[in-house]
Amino acid sequence: MKQVLYTLFFLLAVGFTANAQEVTNGPVISLDKEIHDYGTIPQGADGGCEFTVTNTGTSALTITRCKGSCGCTVPKCDKAPINPGETSAISVKYDTKRIGPINKSVTITSNAVNEPTKVIRIKGKVEAESGAGAPVKQTASGAPVNK
Repeated sequence: MKQVLYTLFFLLAVGFTANAQEVTNGPVISLDKEIHDYGTIPQGADGGCEFTVTNTGTSALTITRCKGSCGCTVPKCDKAPINPGETSAISVKYDTKRIGPINKSVTITSNAVNEPTKVIRIKGKVEAESGAGAPVKQTASGAPVNK
């Protein structure tokens, strides 16, 4: 009976170990962060941020496309291959003329074996400029109310 239990335990341990191994052959995309939080920023502030991509795989990583979730979020990525162990930057520019919450995404398409389609996010809030001291009225979505 003990031998059967030891054999069963050994087989389970080997099975869990085999499933825990990660794929390392081929290009592997890794990012320094998945979300950039602007916090609360004033209207018209610099809406730029940067994500660092590292290839932790064994062959060249090629980013074929970076696409923002709307026209107010414009990503820029280098299309040159990223060799194993090297890094590249993806810069994202958000239009801070828009007042209200920020919750946008950028979809990265690459030849990575771990995540060929990777989604990163930006978030925060843009507050209206306090020009004349009077607050700007906003709709529920955060858009300014025109009178």
